[in-house]
Amino acid sequence: MSDALRVGVAGLGTVGSSVVRLLTKHGARIARNSGRDVVVSAVSARDRNRNRGVDLSAYTWFDDPVDMAQTAEIDIFVELVGGDNGAAEESVRAALKRGIHVVTANKALLAKHGVALAGLAEQNDACLNYEAAVAGGIPIVKTLRESLASNEVSRVYGILNGTCNYILTRMETDGIGFEECLADAQRLGYAEADPTFDIEGNDTAHKLAILTSLAFGTKISSDSIYLEGITSITTADIQAADELGYRIKLLGVAQRTETGIEQRVHPTMVPKTSAIAQVDGVLNAVAVDGDFVGEIVLVGPGAGGDATASSVVADIADIARGHAVPVLGMPSHDLEDYTRARMRLHEGGYYMRLSVLDRPGAFAEIAMTMADEGISLESIVQRRGAATPGGPGTGEEQTPQPVILITYETTEVAVNRALETIISKGVVSGRPQLIRIEKLK
Repeated sequence: MSDALRVGVAGLGTVGSSVVRLLTKHGARIARNSGRDVVVSAVSARDRNRNRGVDLSAYTWFDDPVDMAQTAEIDIFVELVGGDNGAAEESVRAALKRGIHVVTANKALLAKHGVALAGLAEQNDACLNYEAAVAGGIPIVKTLRESLASNEVSRVYGILNGTCNYILTRMETDGIGFEECLADAQRLGYAEADPTFDIEGNDTAHKLAILTSLAFGTKISSDSIYLEGITSITTADIQAADELGYRIKLLGVAQRTETGIEQRVHPTMVPKTSAIAQVDGVLNAVAVDGDFVGEIVLVGPGAGGDATASSVVADIADIARGHAVPVLGMPSHDLEDYTRARMRLHEGGYYMRLSVLDRPGAFAEIAMTMADEGISLESIVQRRGAATPGGPGTGEEQTPQPVILITYETTEVAVNRALETIISKGVVSGRPQLIRIEKLK
């Protein structure tokens, strides 16, 4: 057997500690499967005295991950520091410049610097592996980079954030509002103290940008993603979706269109019968449409120390086997420039919830506006709200009535134009709710 592969782990939080624990517990198994011993030889973190539930006394300690990347006697640098700049970026660049292989779980770093880091890895004959950066324990990077290399992918989409999926699941199953669900998620450790990055869709967007590059052979372009979070979703929307045969999920979707690659993150109504609608709680799911394989769906834990560590160590084992593939599926100089599709031409069905003023002709105005924009309605649901005193002819206002419209396939530009016209006519109260409906199997 070859000399042991020496690993340095930078960042000893939940995932980093689990990586050390996994390499220690299953070292013999990893050696048997990869043909080479893999040993931790150096670690780096800010606090030497913190109890991490694993014995670190045998490893060389570095206070600075950049110092470890530049000077440690290691073969693989595992970056679990986090962040798209600073120590994470500097340490990864330093390791690659030395020709040291890098394994990272840092989606933000890759979304911002992935193409440049891929080029640096290629220049120095180093691997840059990142299975854990997208969907935690789900092997979607390997699937796109290797298993589906012979397929032309038309679409990749999925539930890529467990926090949002947990909140939407609880809103449906328990009938409670967004804020209460978010508080529970924070109490259980599923959401950060500041959950903005998750609930506004940014975390999903970073992961989607990486998947887009792998699926379509384009340079990573995380700034070109249409972004919409889940904070506007109400129990009324959840209940309406249920009654209409849908569930609401925050999806990241990338697909090839005639005008370019469309990337979008937003709440989506998916048919209850679809595979992705069955994915609840903190689980993640990624689906890929390939021309020869058809649609495949991978489901599993998208976060958590052990699940993420499993993907990190899988990347390490690949390096131990001598298994190397281009970082982004092809040499970085062959990646195409990203061409953004004209999002407002996106076609599909739409859910609209309007608070319609209870007065003669209001609904006729709405129907006429939709017809003028060429929008056909598949279904209309009107719920009677509790009216305030008064009524037609009394001069007193009444409570707006909730009306739900489901459209047949139309364009986003037509829907938005219709809604702006409806608002300008003064027949609705407040801003209408708009949710896309995705065609899924």
